[in-house]
Amino acid sequence: MIEAGIIGGAGYTAGELIRILLRHPEVNLNFIYSTSQAEKPVSSIHQDLTGETGLIFSGEINPEADVVFLCLGHGNSVKFLNDNSFSDKTKIVDLSTDYRIAADSHSFVYGLPEFNREKISDAKFIANPGCFATAISLAILPLAANDLLKEDVHINAVTGATGAGTSLSETTHFTWRDNNYSSYKAFEHQHLEEINHSVKKLQSDFRSTLNFIPNRGNFSRGIHCTAYTHFEGSQEEAKEIYQKAYEDAAFTFVTEGEVHLKQVVNTNKCLIRLQKFGNKLLITSVLDNLLKGASGQAVQNMNLMFGFPENQGLQLKASYF
Repeated sequence: MIEAGIIGGAGYTAGELIRILLRHPEVNLNFIYSTSQAEKPVSSIHQDLTGETGLIFSGEINPEADVVFLCLGHGNSVKFLNDNSFSDKTKIVDLSTDYRIAADSHSFVYGLPEFNREKISDAKFIANPGCFATAISLAILPLAANDLLKEDVHINAVTGATGAGTSLSETTHFTWRDNNYSSYKAFEHQHLEEINHSVKKLQSDFRSTLNFIPNRGNFSRGIHCTAYTHFEGSQEEAKEIYQKAYEDAAFTFVTEGEVHLKQVVNTNKCLIRLQKFGNKLLITSVLDNLLKGASGQAVQNMNLMFGFPENQGLQLKASYF
């Protein structure tokens, strides 16, 4: 049994972590740190946990915890680790952007298990990938791993409202989001940098462009991503490439049929569909932005770091209704 702590316990990703870790057979949730909610019951914020836990938000950390998850706003993880210290045995999983790009130079390992499992298993510090980055990387990295990204990749992806976090803004209010759809940060979303970094680690000669249009959908959670690029091979050849890439993956699956969000929301799965149109390969990927795109993947990384079965505590079920 390992002792776990969460830093920044009031947000959506922390809520998902709490739900998973409370049911994880190898984990005791030791503390949930929140400066804004200290001394309040965890169930007062994460209200679905009423009757399931008596945990109280803490204003103090336990520096002897075996693993700590950082669920802080982007830019705050670096500051927190500069201001607070943990024991030499403590492993850290950061869910912010702070260490993703320069992971190697900060002793952090980029935590995409499908392509970095061995390094994750030996790591002390993990930079958990972003939600869009996970969906897009899983869609295109098998091509990069085989030196097959020869031209620009065109990507369109839509995320639910939880992708924006709990802080209110003009575009997260119900009256704005309901019955609405919009694009934002076209061609310059912050996740592009880490996706390009992953691509070039596998295909160093990649000189083309990832053209990414992110969109806001009027649903709560999930990411639906389509990406297409030039591909000379057949659909069957593409299928063989992807099935080989994910033959040992615990949660990423290549499927023949149509993919949609109800197959993956509330699970740690990513489903991928391949279609060939002329000389273009269309790759569709779907996942839950709060689970495979954040907290579920963080626990998947924790499992690898401590030698637990990769799917331990993550046998989550989708619900169609």
